[in-house]
Amino acid sequence: MANIASARKRARQSEKNRQHNVAARSRFRTAIKKVLKAVKAGDKDTATSAYQAAVPVIDKSVSKGVLHRNKAARHKSRLNARVRAL
Repeated sequence: MANIASARKRARQSEKNRQHNVAARSRFRTAIKKVLKAVKAGDKDTATSAYQAAVPVIDKSVSKGVLHRNKAARHKSRLNARVRAL
């Protein structure tokens, strides 16, 4: 553990930010899995609604700095392609 007060504070902040990022990444992955599960089941209505719910989650993870915008765009594009293929 750090000895200097500013380093101790930085360690606390880093852990808090890490926990926040873990939670945001988990929400992102869960949203994607819901869409993929609906696509695999072949249920177009559920897949469409899951995709529409996933897009704001993906966009929010970009704005929070958890994801790169190109990765988010790639995920949205691939999910949309799978939903439209149903």
